[in-house]
Amino acid sequence: MEELPVILGSGALVLLASVLAVRVSIRLGLPSLLLYLAIGVLIGEAGLGVEFDNPTLTQGLGLAALVMILTEGGLTTRWSVVRPALGPGIALSTVAVGVSIAVTGTALHFLLGLDWNVALLWGAVLASTDAAAVFSVLRTAGIGRRLGGTLELESGLNDAPTYIAVVLLATGTTVDWSLPLVVVYQLVAGGLIGLLLGRLGAEALRRAALPATGLYPLATVAVCVAAYATGQLAEASGLLATYVAGVVLGNARLPHRSDTVSFAEGLGWIAQIGLFVLLGLFASPERLLHAVVPGLVAGVVVLLLARPLSVVLSLAPFRVPWREQVFLSWAGLRGAVPIVLATIPLAEGLPGAQRLVDAVFVLVIVFTLLQGALLGPLAKLLRLTRDAEPREVQVDAAPLDELDAELLQVRIPVGSRLHGVYLAELRLPAGAGVSLVVRGGRGFTPEGTTRLQENDQLLVVTTQRVRDAAERRLRAVDRAGPLARWKGEPGH
Repeated sequence: MEELPVILGSGALVLLASVLAVRVSIRLGLPSLLLYLAIGVLIGEAGLGVEFDNPTLTQGLGLAALVMILTEGGLTTRWSVVRPALGPGIALSTVAVGVSIAVTGTALHFLLGLDWNVALLWGAVLASTDAAAVFSVLRTAGIGRRLGGTLELESGLNDAPTYIAVVLLATGTTVDWSLPLVVVYQLVAGGLIGLLLGRLGAEALRRAALPATGLYPLATVAVCVAAYATGQLAEASGLLATYVAGVVLGNARLPHRSDTVSFAEGLGWIAQIGLFVLLGLFASPERLLHAVVPGLVAGVVVLLLARPLSVVLSLAPFRVPWREQVFLSWAGLRGAVPIVLATIPLAEGLPGAQRLVDAVFVLVIVFTLLQGALLGPLAKLLRLTRDAEPREVQVDAAPLDELDAELLQVRIPVGSRLHGVYLAELRLPAGAGVSLVVRGGRGFTPEGTTRLQENDQLLVVTTQRVRDAAERRLRAVDRAGPLARWKGEPGH
Protein backbone atom coordinates (compact mmCIF):
# COMPACT_ATOMS: atom_id res chain seq x y z
CA MET A 1 0.00 0.00 0.00
CA GLU A 2 2.83 2.39 -0.80
CA GLU A 3 0.49 4.38 -3.07
CA LEU A 4 -2.00 5.10 -0.28
CA PRO A 5 -0.25 8.26 1.06
CA VAL A 6 -0.04 9.64 -2.48
CA ILE A 7 -3.73 8.93 -3.14
CA LEU A 8 -4.88 10.42 0.16
CA GLY A 9 -2.60 13.43 -0.18
CA SER A 10 -3.76 14.11 -3.73
CA GLY A 11 -7.38 13.80 -2.66
CA ALA A 12 -6.82 16.22 0.21
CA LEU A 13 -5.18 18.78 -2.08
CA VAL A 14 -8.04 18.55 -4.59
CA LEU A 15 -10.58 18.94 -1.78
CA LEU A 16 -8.78 21.97 -0.32
CA ALA A 17 -8.49 23.58 -3.74
CA SER A 18 -12.20 22.99 -4.32
CA VAL A 19 -13.14 24.50 -0.95
CA LEU A 20 -11.08 27.60 -1.73
CA ALA A 21 -12.79 27.74 -5.11
CA VAL A 22 -16.08 28.44 -3.33
CA ARG A 23 -14.81 31.85 -2.23
CA VAL A 24 -13.51 32.55 -5.73
CA SER A 25 -16.88 31.64 -7.25
CA ILE A 26 -18.70 33.94 -4.83
CA ARG A 27 -16.40 36.84 -5.67
CA LEU A 28 -16.86 36.24 -9.41
CA GLY A 29 -20.60 35.57 -9.10
CA LEU A 30 -20.24 32.18 -10.82
CA PRO A 31 -21.60 28.77 -9.81
CA SER A 32 -18.86 26.89 -7.99
CA LEU A 33 -19.60 23.75 -9.99
CA LEU A 34 -17.84 25.26 -13.02
CA LEU A 35 -14.63 25.68 -11.04
CA TYR A 36 -14.91 22.08 -9.80
CA LEU A 37 -15.31 20.89 -13.38
CA ALA A 38 -12.27 22.95 -14.36
CA ILE A 39 -10.20 21.33 -11.58
CA GLY A 40 -11.20 17.90 -12.90
CA VAL A 41 -10.22 18.85 -16.45
CA LEU A 42 -6.87 20.26 -15.26
CA ILE A 43 -5.88 17.01 -13.56
CA GLY A 44 -7.24 14.94 -16.46
CA GLU A 45 -5.61 13.78 -19.68
CA ALA A 46 -5.21 17.33 -21.04
CA GLY A 47 -3.59 18.61 -17.83
CA LEU A 48 -1.65 16.43 -15.43
CA GLY A 49 -2.29 13.39 -17.60
CA VAL A 50 -4.56 11.37 -15.30
CA GLU A 51 -6.67 9.16 -17.58
CA PHE A 52 -10.15 8.08 -16.51
CA ASP A 53 -12.66 6.67 -18.99
CA ASN A 54 -14.81 4.20 -17.05
CA PRO A 55 -18.47 5.15 -17.69
CA THR A 56 -19.88 2.42 -15.43
CA LEU A 57 -17.83 3.59 -12.45
CA THR A 58 -18.65 7.22 -13.27
CA GLN A 59 -22.35 6.39 -13.31
CA GLY A 60 -22.18 4.50 -10.00
CA LEU A 61 -20.19 7.20 -8.20
CA GLY A 62 -22.40 9.87 -9.75
CA LEU A 63 -25.60 8.26 -8.44
CA ALA A 64 -24.03 7.83 -5.00
CA ALA A 65 -23.15 11.53 -4.99
CA LEU A 66 -26.70 12.43 -6.07
CA VAL A 67 -28.07 10.47 -3.12
CA MET A 68 -25.93 12.55 -0.75
CA ILE A 69 -26.91 15.79 -2.50
CA LEU A 70 -30.61 14.92 -2.31
CA THR A 71 -30.21 13.95 1.34
CA GLU A 72 -28.70 17.34 2.13
CA GLY A 73 -31.33 19.07 0.01
CA GLY A 74 -34.17 17.31 1.81
CA LEU A 75 -32.79 17.94 5.29
CA THR A 76 -32.34 21.67 4.60
CA THR A 77 -35.74 22.13 2.90
CA ARG A 78 -38.11 24.03 5.18
CA TRP A 79 -41.69 22.82 4.84
CA SER A 80 -42.99 26.30 5.68
CA VAL A 81 -41.18 27.63 2.59
CA VAL A 82 -42.13 24.95 0.04
CA ARG A 83 -45.69 24.26 1.26
CA PRO A 84 -47.21 27.31 -0.54
CA ALA A 85 -45.42 26.17 -3.71
CA LEU A 86 -46.36 22.48 -3.45
CA GLY A 87 -48.72 22.41 -6.46
CA PRO A 88 -46.50 24.37 -8.89
CA GLY A 89 -43.39 22.51 -7.68
CA ILE A 90 -44.92 19.07 -8.31
CA ALA A 91 -46.27 20.20 -11.70
CA LEU A 92 -42.84 21.46 -12.76
CA SER A 93 -41.18 18.23 -11.65
CA THR A 94 -43.62 15.91 -13.47
CA VAL A 95 -45.74 17.51 -16.21
CA ALA A 96 -43.00 19.92 -17.24
CA VAL A 97 -40.53 17.04 -17.51
CA GLY A 98 -42.78 15.19 -19.95
CA VAL A 99 -43.37 18.32 -22.04
CA SER A 100 -39.66 19.14 -22.10
CA ILE A 101 -38.73 15.62 -23.26
CA ALA A 102 -41.29 15.72 -26.07
CA VAL A 103 -40.41 19.22 -27.28
CA THR A 104 -36.63 18.79 -27.04
CA GLY A 105 -36.69 15.36 -28.65
CA THR A 106 -38.87 16.52 -31.55
CA ALA A 107 -36.73 19.60 -32.22
CA LEU A 108 -33.42 17.70 -32.08
CA HIS A 109 -34.79 14.97 -34.35
CA PHE A 110 -35.18 17.52 -37.12
CA LEU A 111 -32.30 19.87 -36.28
CA LEU A 112 -29.57 17.28 -35.65
CA GLY A 113 -31.02 14.40 -37.66
CA LEU A 114 -31.15 12.09 -34.63
CA ASP A 115 -33.14 8.88 -34.55
CA TRP A 116 -36.42 9.33 -32.66
CA ASN A 117 -35.37 7.16 -29.70
CA VAL A 118 -31.99 8.89 -29.48
CA ALA A 119 -33.59 12.33 -29.79
CA LEU A 120 -36.04 11.59 -26.98
CA LEU A 121 -33.12 10.25 -24.93
CA TRP A 122 -31.38 13.62 -25.37
CA GLY A 123 -34.59 15.31 -24.26
CA ALA A 124 -34.85 13.11 -21.15
CA VAL A 125 -31.23 13.73 -20.17
CA LEU A 126 -31.72 17.50 -20.48
CA ALA A 127 -35.11 17.63 -18.74
CA SER A 128 -33.79 17.74 -15.18
CA THR A 129 -32.74 20.96 -13.47
CA ASP A 130 -29.91 20.75 -10.96
CA ALA A 131 -30.40 21.81 -7.34
CA ALA A 132 -26.71 22.52 -6.78
CA ALA A 133 -26.52 24.71 -9.88
CA VAL A 134 -29.81 26.51 -9.18
CA PHE A 135 -29.13 27.46 -5.60
CA SER A 136 -25.48 28.36 -6.03
CA VAL A 137 -26.75 31.41 -7.94
CA LEU A 138 -30.17 31.85 -6.29
CA ARG A 139 -28.56 32.67 -2.94
CA THR A 140 -27.71 36.13 -4.27
CA ALA A 141 -30.81 36.67 -6.43
CA GLY A 142 -32.98 37.83 -3.50
CA ILE A 143 -36.28 36.46 -4.83
CA GLY A 144 -39.38 35.86 -2.70
CA ARG A 145 -39.89 32.76 -0.61
CA ARG A 146 -42.75 31.30 -2.71
CA LEU A 147 -40.84 31.60 -5.98
CA GLY A 148 -37.67 30.26 -4.38
CA GLY A 149 -39.68 27.42 -2.81
CA THR A 150 -41.06 26.48 -6.23
CA LEU A 151 -37.57 26.19 -7.70
CA GLU A 152 -36.29 24.34 -4.65
CA LEU A 153 -39.10 21.79 -4.78
CA GLU A 154 -38.73 21.30 -8.52
CA SER A 155 -34.98 20.75 -8.29
CA GLY A 156 -35.41 18.22 -5.49
CA LEU A 157 -38.23 16.24 -7.11
CA ASN A 158 -37.53 16.21 -10.85
CA ASP A 159 -34.43 14.00 -10.66
CA ALA A 160 -36.69 10.97 -10.09
CA PRO A 161 -38.93 11.18 -13.19
CA THR A 162 -36.04 12.14 -15.47
CA TYR A 163 -33.95 9.22 -14.19
CA ILE A 164 -36.87 6.87 -14.87
CA ALA A 165 -37.30 8.28 -18.40
CA VAL A 166 -33.58 7.96 -19.21
CA VAL A 167 -33.42 4.36 -17.97
CA LEU A 168 -36.53 3.38 -19.95
CA LEU A 169 -35.19 4.94 -23.17
CA ALA A 170 -31.60 3.71 -22.69
CA THR A 171 -32.63 0.12 -22.04
CA GLY A 172 -35.10 -0.02 -24.94
CA THR A 173 -38.14 -0.76 -22.77
CA THR A 174 -41.18 -1.69 -24.84
CA VAL A 175 -43.79 1.06 -24.95
CA ASP A 176 -47.30 -0.30 -24.30
CA TRP A 177 -50.36 0.46 -22.17
CA SER A 178 -48.64 -0.65 -18.96
CA LEU A 179 -45.72 1.79 -19.18
CA PRO A 180 -47.57 4.81 -17.66
CA LEU A 181 -48.72 2.58 -14.81
CA VAL A 182 -45.12 1.49 -14.17
CA VAL A 183 -43.94 5.11 -14.05
CA VAL A 184 -46.78 6.12 -11.72
CA TYR A 185 -46.00 3.16 -9.45
CA GLN A 186 -42.33 4.07 -9.26
CA LEU A 187 -43.07 7.68 -8.31
CA VAL A 188 -45.91 6.98 -5.87
CA ALA A 189 -44.17 4.03 -4.23
CA GLY A 190 -40.90 5.97 -3.96
CA GLY A 191 -42.66 8.88 -2.28
CA LEU A 192 -44.51 6.60 0.16
CA ILE A 193 -41.33 4.69 1.05
CA GLY A 194 -39.53 7.97 1.76
CA LEU A 195 -42.45 9.22 3.85
CA LEU A 196 -42.69 6.00 5.86
CA LEU A 197 -38.97 5.61 6.55
CA GLY A 198 -38.64 9.33 7.30
CA ARG A 199 -41.37 9.18 9.94
CA LEU A 200 -40.09 5.91 11.43
CA GLY A 201 -36.56 7.31 11.52
CA ALA A 202 -37.67 10.57 13.15
CA GLU A 203 -39.64 8.71 15.82
CA ALA A 204 -36.73 6.36 16.53
CA LEU A 205 -34.23 9.21 16.80
CA ARG A 206 -36.50 11.15 19.16
CA ARG A 207 -36.81 8.15 21.47
CA ALA A 208 -33.20 7.00 21.29
CA ALA A 209 -30.70 8.32 23.82
CA LEU A 210 -27.50 7.84 21.85
CA PRO A 211 -24.23 8.08 23.81
CA ALA A 212 -22.65 10.72 21.52
CA THR A 213 -24.00 13.79 19.74
CA GLY A 214 -22.17 12.87 16.54
CA LEU A 215 -24.19 9.67 16.19
CA TYR A 216 -27.43 11.53 15.48
CA PRO A 217 -26.24 13.02 12.15
CA LEU A 218 -24.84 9.65 11.09
CA ALA A 219 -28.12 7.90 11.89
CA THR A 220 -30.16 10.56 10.08
CA VAL A 221 -28.12 10.28 6.89
CA ALA A 222 -28.26 6.48 7.15
CA VAL A 223 -32.08 6.62 7.15
CA CYS A 224 -32.05 8.63 3.91
CA VAL A 225 -29.60 6.22 2.26
CA ALA A 226 -31.74 3.29 3.46
CA ALA A 227 -34.75 4.98 1.83
CA TYR A 228 -32.87 5.04 -1.49
CA ALA A 229 -31.88 1.38 -1.19
CA THR A 230 -35.40 0.33 -0.19
CA GLY A 231 -36.92 2.23 -3.10
CA GLN A 232 -34.56 0.67 -5.61
CA LEU A 233 -35.11 -2.85 -4.23
CA ALA A 234 -38.87 -2.29 -4.46
CA GLU A 235 -38.37 -1.26 -8.12
CA ALA A 236 -39.58 2.22 -7.19
CA SER A 237 -37.81 5.58 -7.36
CA GLY A 238 -35.00 5.51 -4.84
CA LEU A 239 -34.04 9.12 -5.62
CA LEU A 240 -37.54 10.35 -4.76
CA ALA A 241 -37.57 8.22 -1.59
CA THR A 242 -34.27 9.80 -0.54
CA TYR A 243 -35.49 13.37 -0.96
CA VAL A 244 -38.87 12.77 0.72
CA ALA A 245 -37.22 11.02 3.67
CA GLY A 246 -34.83 13.97 4.00
CA VAL A 247 -37.69 16.49 3.98
CA VAL A 248 -39.58 14.54 6.65
CA LEU A 249 -36.51 14.22 8.87
CA GLY A 250 -35.45 17.82 8.28
CA ASN A 251 -38.79 19.13 9.51
CA ALA A 252 -39.17 16.74 12.46
CA ARG A 253 -38.22 17.42 16.09
CA LEU A 254 -34.85 15.73 15.82
CA PRO A 255 -32.38 15.89 18.70
CA HIS A 256 -29.33 18.04 17.85
CA ARG A 257 -30.97 19.13 14.61
CA SER A 258 -28.48 21.94 13.91
CA ASP A 259 -25.56 19.49 14.20
CA THR A 260 -27.36 17.11 11.83
CA VAL A 261 -27.99 19.83 9.25
CA SER A 262 -24.37 21.02 9.45
CA PHE A 263 -23.12 17.46 8.96
CA ALA A 264 -25.46 16.94 5.99
CA GLU A 265 -24.32 20.20 4.42
CA GLY A 266 -20.71 19.06 4.73
CA LEU A 267 -21.56 15.74 3.07
CA GLY A 268 -23.42 17.61 0.35
CA TRP A 269 -20.41 19.79 -0.36
CA ILE A 270 -18.09 16.77 -0.50
CA ALA A 271 -20.51 14.97 -2.84
CA GLN A 272 -20.78 17.98 -5.14
CA ILE A 273 -17.03 18.55 -5.19
CA GLY A 274 -16.25 14.89 -5.81
CA LEU A 275 -18.95 14.57 -8.45
CA PHE A 276 -17.98 17.65 -10.47
CA VAL A 277 -14.24 16.91 -10.25
CA LEU A 278 -14.94 13.33 -11.37
CA LEU A 279 -17.02 14.53 -14.31
CA GLY A 280 -14.32 17.02 -15.26
CA LEU A 281 -11.77 14.22 -15.10
CA PHE A 282 -14.00 12.07 -17.33
CA ALA A 283 -14.25 14.78 -20.00
CA SER A 284 -11.88 14.97 -22.95
CA PRO A 285 -11.14 18.49 -24.29
CA GLU A 286 -10.44 17.07 -27.75
CA ARG A 287 -13.86 15.42 -27.92
CA LEU A 288 -15.56 18.51 -26.49
CA LEU A 289 -14.44 20.58 -29.49
CA HIS A 290 -16.43 18.30 -31.80
CA ALA A 291 -19.48 18.56 -29.50
CA VAL A 292 -19.71 22.36 -29.44
CA VAL A 293 -22.27 22.69 -32.25
CA PRO A 294 -24.70 19.95 -31.09
CA GLY A 295 -24.31 21.13 -27.49
CA LEU A 296 -25.14 24.73 -28.37
CA VAL A 297 -28.07 23.69 -30.57
CA ALA A 298 -29.50 21.51 -27.80
CA GLY A 299 -28.98 24.29 -25.26
CA VAL A 300 -30.81 26.86 -27.38
CA VAL A 301 -33.71 24.45 -27.88
CA VAL A 302 -34.00 23.76 -24.15
CA LEU A 303 -33.55 27.36 -23.05
CA LEU A 304 -35.73 29.17 -25.60
CA LEU A 305 -38.30 26.54 -26.53
CA ALA A 306 -38.66 23.47 -24.32
CA ARG A 307 -38.25 25.11 -20.91
CA PRO A 308 -40.64 28.06 -21.52
CA LEU A 309 -43.32 25.78 -23.06
CA SER A 310 -43.04 23.26 -20.21
CA VAL A 311 -43.33 26.04 -17.61
CA VAL A 312 -46.36 27.66 -19.27
CA LEU A 313 -48.25 24.38 -19.80
CA SER A 314 -47.51 22.85 -16.40
CA LEU A 315 -48.36 26.03 -14.46
CA ALA A 316 -51.54 26.85 -16.39
CA PRO A 317 -53.88 25.61 -13.58
CA PHE A 318 -52.12 27.70 -10.89
CA ARG A 319 -52.44 31.24 -12.29
CA VAL A 320 -48.78 32.05 -11.74
CA PRO A 321 -47.99 35.67 -12.77
CA TRP A 322 -46.26 35.97 -16.14
CA ARG A 323 -43.21 37.63 -14.58
CA GLU A 324 -42.64 34.62 -12.34
CA GLN A 325 -43.11 32.27 -15.29
CA VAL A 326 -40.45 34.16 -17.23
CA PHE A 327 -38.06 33.88 -14.28
CA LEU A 328 -38.84 30.17 -13.79
CA SER A 329 -38.16 29.56 -17.48
CA TRP A 330 -34.74 31.19 -17.26
CA ALA A 331 -33.84 29.69 -13.86
CA GLY A 332 -33.95 26.06 -15.04
CA LEU A 333 -30.18 25.59 -14.75
CA ARG A 334 -28.55 22.34 -15.80
CA GLY A 335 -25.64 20.98 -13.78
CA ALA A 336 -24.15 17.63 -12.86
CA VAL A 337 -27.44 15.71 -13.01
CA PRO A 338 -27.73 15.75 -16.84
CA ILE A 339 -24.09 14.69 -17.17
CA VAL A 340 -24.61 11.78 -14.77
CA LEU A 341 -27.80 10.78 -16.59
CA ALA A 342 -25.91 10.88 -19.90
CA THR A 343 -23.48 8.23 -18.59
CA ILE A 344 -26.36 5.73 -18.32
CA PRO A 345 -26.71 5.14 -22.09
CA LEU A 346 -22.90 5.28 -22.34
CA ALA A 347 -22.62 2.46 -19.81
CA GLU A 348 -25.27 0.54 -21.80
CA GLY A 349 -23.10 0.86 -24.89
CA LEU A 350 -25.67 2.68 -27.01
CA PRO A 351 -24.37 4.09 -30.34
CA GLY A 352 -23.79 7.84 -30.17
CA ALA A 353 -23.83 7.90 -26.35
CA GLN A 354 -20.37 9.48 -26.15
CA ARG A 355 -21.56 12.32 -28.36
CA LEU A 356 -24.45 12.90 -25.98
CA VAL A 357 -22.14 13.04 -22.95
CA ASP A 358 -19.82 15.54 -24.62
CA ALA A 359 -22.68 17.72 -25.89
CA VAL A 360 -24.28 17.84 -22.45
CA PHE A 361 -20.92 18.78 -20.94
CA VAL A 362 -20.59 21.72 -23.37
CA LEU A 363 -24.20 22.76 -22.74
CA VAL A 364 -23.77 22.76 -18.95
CA ILE A 365 -20.65 24.94 -19.09
CA VAL A 366 -21.90 27.51 -21.60
CA PHE A 367 -25.49 27.89 -20.44
CA THR A 368 -24.72 27.84 -16.73
CA LEU A 369 -22.41 30.79 -17.35
CA LEU A 370 -25.04 32.55 -19.45
CA GLN A 371 -28.07 31.88 -17.26
CA GLY A 372 -26.27 32.26 -13.96
CA ALA A 373 -24.80 35.64 -14.88
CA LEU A 374 -28.19 37.05 -15.93
CA LEU A 375 -30.37 35.49 -13.22
CA GLY A 376 -29.93 38.30 -10.66
CA PRO A 377 -30.39 41.16 -13.16
CA LEU A 378 -33.45 39.37 -14.59
CA ALA A 379 -35.03 39.14 -11.13
CA LYS A 380 -34.52 42.89 -10.68
CA LEU A 381 -35.84 43.67 -14.17
CA LEU A 382 -38.99 41.65 -13.47
CA ARG A 383 -39.32 43.29 -10.02
CA LEU A 384 -39.20 39.94 -8.25
CA THR A 385 -36.51 40.79 -5.70
CA ARG A 386 -37.48 41.16 -2.07
CA ASP A 387 -35.89 42.79 0.94
CA ALA A 388 -34.11 40.35 3.20
CA GLU A 389 -36.63 38.66 5.49
CA PRO A 390 -35.87 38.26 9.20
CA ARG A 391 -34.64 34.81 10.02
CA GLU A 392 -36.95 32.62 12.04
CA VAL A 393 -35.95 31.86 15.62
CA GLN A 394 -33.73 28.79 15.75
CA VAL A 395 -34.62 26.05 18.21
CA ASP A 396 -32.34 23.06 18.69
CA ALA A 397 -33.17 20.21 21.08
CA ALA A 398 -31.16 17.68 23.04
CA PRO A 399 -32.78 14.88 25.09
CA LEU A 400 -32.06 14.69 28.82
CA ASP A 401 -31.76 10.97 29.37
CA GLU A 402 -33.74 9.44 32.27
CA LEU A 403 -35.35 12.82 33.16
CA ASP A 404 -38.21 12.68 30.64
CA ALA A 405 -37.19 16.19 29.60
CA GLU A 406 -35.43 18.08 26.83
CA LEU A 407 -33.05 21.01 26.66
CA LEU A 408 -33.93 23.56 24.00
CA GLN A 409 -31.23 25.87 22.71
CA VAL A 410 -32.84 29.01 21.25
CA ARG A 411 -31.04 31.61 19.14
CA ILE A 412 -32.81 34.96 18.69
CA PRO A 413 -32.08 36.33 15.19
CA VAL A 414 -31.88 39.96 14.14
CA GLY A 415 -35.36 41.34 13.47
CA SER A 416 -37.14 38.92 15.80
CA ARG A 417 -40.15 40.15 17.80
CA LEU A 418 -38.56 38.45 20.80
CA HIS A 419 -36.25 41.45 21.05
CA GLY A 420 -37.34 43.62 23.98
CA VAL A 421 -39.75 41.04 25.42
CA TYR A 422 -39.60 40.61 29.20
CA LEU A 423 -39.01 37.03 30.28
CA ALA A 424 -42.30 37.04 32.19
CA GLU A 425 -44.10 37.96 28.98
CA LEU A 426 -42.99 34.74 27.31
CA ARG A 427 -45.67 32.86 29.30
CA LEU A 428 -44.12 29.47 28.67
CA PRO A 429 -46.34 26.55 29.74
CA ALA A 430 -45.97 25.03 33.20
CA GLY A 431 -43.09 22.55 33.04
CA ALA A 432 -40.89 24.79 30.86
CA GLY A 433 -38.57 27.59 31.91
CA VAL A 434 -35.56 29.60 30.73
CA SER A 435 -32.61 28.48 32.82
CA LEU A 436 -29.78 30.46 31.20
CA VAL A 437 -29.27 33.44 28.89
CA VAL A 438 -25.97 33.87 27.02
CA ARG A 439 -25.39 37.46 25.85
CA GLY A 440 -22.15 38.70 24.35
CA GLY A 441 -20.35 35.52 25.35
CA ARG A 442 -21.38 35.81 29.02
CA GLY A 443 -24.08 33.69 30.62
CA PHE A 444 -26.40 34.63 33.48
CA THR A 445 -29.49 33.29 35.21
CA PRO A 446 -32.47 35.37 34.06
CA GLU A 447 -35.33 36.76 36.12
CA GLY A 448 -38.86 37.74 35.19
CA THR A 449 -37.71 41.32 34.56
CA THR A 450 -34.92 40.27 32.15
CA ARG A 451 -35.49 41.71 28.67
CA LEU A 452 -34.43 39.53 25.75
CA GLN A 453 -32.26 40.94 22.99
CA GLU A 454 -31.26 40.09 19.45
CA ASN A 455 -28.46 37.50 19.23
CA ASP A 456 -29.26 36.19 22.73
CA GLN A 457 -28.99 32.43 23.23
CA LEU A 458 -31.44 30.83 25.65
CA LEU A 459 -31.42 27.45 27.33
CA VAL A 460 -34.97 26.26 27.96
CA VAL A 461 -35.57 23.15 30.06
CA THR A 462 -38.93 21.52 29.34
CA THR A 463 -40.68 18.26 30.10
CA GLN A 464 -41.56 16.02 27.19
CA ARG A 465 -45.26 16.67 27.80
CA VAL A 466 -45.08 20.42 27.13
CA ARG A 467 -42.12 20.47 24.77
CA ASP A 468 -44.24 21.14 21.66
CA ALA A 469 -46.30 23.81 23.41
CA ALA A 470 -43.13 25.58 24.61
CA GLU A 471 -41.63 25.66 21.10
CA ARG A 472 -44.91 26.87 19.59
CA ARG A 473 -45.04 29.72 22.11
CA LEU A 474 -41.45 30.73 21.35
CA ARG A 475 -42.14 30.77 17.60
CA ALA A 476 -45.40 32.69 18.08
CA VAL A 477 -43.70 35.46 20.09
CA ASP A 478 -40.85 35.49 17.56
CA ARG A 479 -43.35 36.27 14.78
CA ALA A 480 -45.95 38.44 16.51
CA GLY A 481 -44.55 39.63 19.86
CA PRO A 482 -45.87 39.01 23.39
CA LEU A 483 -49.50 39.54 22.24
CA ALA A 484 -49.21 36.73 19.69
CA ARG A 485 -52.22 34.91 21.11
CA TRP A 486 -54.44 37.94 20.64
CA LYS A 487 -53.17 38.37 17.10
CA GLY A 488 -54.11 34.81 16.18
CA GLU A 489 -50.52 33.54 15.81
CA PRO A 490 -50.41 29.88 17.00
CA GLY A 491 -46.67 29.40 16.37
CA HIS A 492 -46.97 26.30 14.21
